[in-house]
Amino acid sequence: MNAPALQVHPSIHVLERGWLSSNNVLLFGRDEVAMIDSGYVSHGEQTLTLVRHVLHARGRDRLDLLLNTHLHSDHCGGNAALQSAYACRTAIPAAEAGKVCDWDEEALSYRATGQRCPRFDFSHTIADGEVLRLGDLDWRALAAPGHDPHSLIFFCEQEGILISADALWRNGFGIIFPELDGETGFDEARATLELIRTLDVRLVIPGHGAPFTEVGDALGKAFSRLDYLQADPLRNAHNGIKVLVKFLLLDQQRIALEKLPAMMREIPLLRITNRRFMKMSDDALARWTVAQLERAGAARSDGVFLLDA
Repeated sequence: MNAPALQVHPSIHVLERGWLSSNNVLLFGRDEVAMIDSGYVSHGEQTLTLVRHVLHARGRDRLDLLLNTHLHSDHCGGNAALQSAYACRTAIPAAEAGKVCDWDEEALSYRATGQRCPRFDFSHTIADGEVLRLGDLDWRALAAPGHDPHSLIFFCEQEGILISADALWRNGFGIIFPELDGETGFDEARATLELIRTLDVRLVIPGHGAPFTEVGDALGKAFSRLDYLQADPLRNAHNGIKVLVKFLLLDQQRIALEKLPAMMREIPLLRITNRRFMKMSDDALARWTVAQLERAGAARSDGVFLLDA
């Protein structure tokens, strides 16, 4: 089981989930319970168990509303399971509505990244600037492009709490995915960080990692990292390849080394990133990735399999 959930405000319960699944943020109001982000599909049963436990501890028996900051698979892969268990209303970023209606897995990035997400539906959308009543507090949805063009963050001005998704972590932010695929993302990520800097944030609940109060320091590190990546986009490509393969390893636990070159070639975003930035053969790219993950202590090889570490 994961680290204990953290209580950051009487109306909020944070389930810190690690890296395969995003954090889940439950907000308890007088009349309804809402939850922001649902984790990855392979953690679906664990998500249901954790949510049931928290609901029971609070004397509740249902989840009324599910919201997604963005529709990457680690943030919405549990949507279908939660909808099945609770018939909860579901709100997604407005710009993603057509893709979900059509269930366009390519436009939704699941096919591009080689990740999985069961089909889910939604009852309404969330627009930039919209104010939502969650946990008996007012939260303003703010557009936060960079990591994902359509991502939202949620800010409670009354309490100074920011639910930052992958726009700001304690030591960085999520991969700038658009830059891997030939779109712009660095400038958008910078604008998002500048937006966060204008807010009176006293506590950040990130998409991954523990909630934190060192907001100024985190922003300083995020700007520094963005400067580093933007100075040489190859660095973002290196990071993107390593993180995408590490995510697959977290999901599968082991990958046969002999199959890794073909696997990486068949995942569109890895193939595109290699063609645009690395320009390596399939075998060379696989060897480079294994070496990088081992050097970082993120994986180990036994000569037959690449194993999660």
